[in-house]
Amino acid sequence: MTGGHVSVLLAEAIEALNIHSAGTYVDATFGRGGHSREILSRLGPQGRLIALDRDPAAIAAGQAVRDPRFTLVHSWFGGLDQVMDGLGVAQANGVLMDIGVSSPQLDEGGRGFSFRFDAPLDMRMDTSQGETAAEWLARAEQREIEEVLRDYGEERFAHAIAKAVVAARSAGGIATTGEFAALVEKAVRTREPGQHPATRSFQGLRIFINRELEELSLVLPNAVARLARGGRLVVISFHSLEDRIVKQFMRDQAHSLQPPKGVPVRAADLPPPRMRLVGKAVKASAAEVAANPRARSAVMRVAEKVS
Repeated sequence: MTGGHVSVLLAEAIEALNIHSAGTYVDATFGRGGHSREILSRLGPQGRLIALDRDPAAIAAGQAVRDPRFTLVHSWFGGLDQVMDGLGVAQANGVLMDIGVSSPQLDEGGRGFSFRFDAPLDMRMDTSQGETAAEWLARAEQREIEEVLRDYGEERFAHAIAKAVVAARSAGGIATTGEFAALVEKAVRTREPGQHPATRSFQGLRIFINRELEELSLVLPNAVARLARGGRLVVISFHSLEDRIVKQFMRDQAHSLQPPKGVPVRAADLPPPRMRLVGKAVKASAAEVAANPRARSAVMRVAEKVS
């Protein structure tokens, strides 16, 4: 636990990395450093840890980690290649990714991630650049808004919500989380028990604004390319859209490339798989969920580079 933030599946992730004391590791989503600190505790004097985060607040928090083996870079994790090149590091023995929004981002009302606070509708993980959620809603076409809420938020009332957003522009637009949540609540006719009507819309808008799924799809092959043989890729995701991408990618990497149908190629001549799956998907224990309810939806998948 660091500054009120609890790292999900901490022990399981560190074990999955199979840390060697002199190895080089990448924590591609530093957050508040829970995973990074635990990795450093397992490394010897020759070990090295490179951490990335796109959130300036996370970078500021990371300044407290004063360790010559540790390098923290302000970068989205899709920039893994550029970061490692810039540091002169060719390969890593393990890459860890803890995907999605962090607890500090949700709990700091001014960031605009949560409908629990009435604040500017920002939602950017990197507040130093890019378009806020409010700015995008003010210019996007109804069709675009509907697609984002449907595809990223899995919102079945996306059409009604998008129509209401466009109509609200004539009355001054939507500037705050409270205004957006209230608009969604009026447009959504029914919702699962215990779930706020705006939950799916906030999720969809956040994922889109931060290009979370595109970034994940881009970084996975880059991470594998950077792994040394025997290196582990460990990914923790928090909703089905992310987990689906990770699961399919790892499965594909764990199978030999198949030739086009009808092409006569011997099995022995096919290139070997690049990865092997390590264990099954891991979820948080009942005890962890009881202590940290946000761990309930976490899924960890692990693969090891073999060629």
